[in-house]
Amino acid sequence: MEVENLPKDKKIILFDGICNLCNSSVLFIIKHDEKDVFRFVALQSDLGESIAKHLGIHKTKTNSIILYKLEKTYYLKAEAILQIGKELNSWHRFLPISIFTVKLGNYIYDYISKNRYKWYGKKENCMIPTPELNAKFLF
Repeated sequence: MEVENLPKDKKIILFDGICNLCNSSVLFIIKHDEKDVFRFVALQSDLGESIAKHLGIHKTKTNSIILYKLEKTYYLKAEAILQIGKELNSWHRFLPISIFTVKLGNYIYDYISKNRYKWYGKKENCMIPTPELNAKFLF
């Protein structure tokens, strides 16, 4: 799939496909995405790299979650999490009214991101979705 052929009616979440925390987060989002808003792409995939390049995000800066919407609109780190939370059918939809600023949120995000492999581990390869979840992932 090419960047131009991404579904126009979905928001794309790019994530670290080898990170156990990130994979658990993706499964959580899928479980609570009752409106079927999101599709997922591993940052390590060819498509993930193409989207990051299309957005002008350098490969060395792609160690965070990216929420991509149409027309090169995207959110990184805490802001991406807040935007995703708005769409979920869970208490996480209330995160956007949080007292935390994006700057503080990014500081916390960076701290967790820096330690995620140590705390949660990582896989040798990106997660392969089950047949039931396959439609949620773009390749």
